[in-house]
Amino acid sequence: MARAVTQQRKIINTVLAWVIGLLIFFPILWTFLTSFKTEATAIADPPVFLFFDWTLENYTEVQNRSDYLKHFTNSVIIAVGSTILGVLIAIPAAWSMAFVPSKRTKDILLWMLSTKMLPAVGVLYPIYLIFIELRLLDSKIGLTIILMLINLPIIVWMLYTYFKEIPNEILEAARMDGATLKSEIFYVLTPMAVPGIASTVLLNVILAWNEAFWTLNLTAAKAAPLTAFIASYSSPEGLFYAKLSAASTMAIAPILIMGWFSQKQLVRGLTFGAVK
Repeated sequence: MARAVTQQRKIINTVLAWVIGLLIFFPILWTFLTSFKTEATAIADPPVFLFFDWTLENYTEVQNRSDYLKHFTNSVIIAVGSTILGVLIAIPAAWSMAFVPSKRTKDILLWMLSTKMLPAVGVLYPIYLIFIELRLLDSKIGLTIILMLINLPIIVWMLYTYFKEIPNEILEAARMDGATLKSEIFYVLTPMAVPGIASTVLLNVILAWNEAFWTLNLTAAKAAPLTAFIASYSSPEGLFYAKLSAASTMAIAPILIMGWFSQKQLVRGLTFGAVK
């Protein structure tokens, strides 16, 4: 009886997982299919799902109208740059909070996390003025810095969680062997937390790649990433759904492929230290 109930639960959980997965994936599938439709077919009522005349016209027009490679390169530089800078700052900070905690460590962590709850538009004006003063407006350096700062709390929190799972005795043994602070962090602690650091890097790249608010407000042309590339297909005349879908597909495809191939590493890192 118990075995039958367990089997039923497994079936129900499997069905629910598939339903939720399909619901999440459907908008991506619909965008992909719409990118191969004509504008007339894209706004047809009732909607046309599979049976339509497929065309590459939208992709050709998008590429001719915009420099996709330039936007793609900007996205890579900004996402990777902000991630590397954030991790380099977060590793010592997370080490300090995990292994040399103070009475205020938890308060500091909560305060850092609370900054993510602040509406971005609330600080847009002062940051915009600072960027103008420092001549960072519409620059890859400026975007790299701002994306690093807004994602830094998440990076520190994740690394802090992973570091807490590493026994302090290992670091004490390294100190007894004469390891300096730098050696302890970068040659003892960091290699042991590689799965956690890898998942943190992957998650931050995804967050930086998908960031739209700051990229749309702090860039114009020179440093515009793929999020600005997508937004350029919204015009006063209205939305061109087929072309917008083609631009969206071209923008999300690289990060989607990266996520697909690195999913095992991401899951491994997110569950790092879950079971001792």
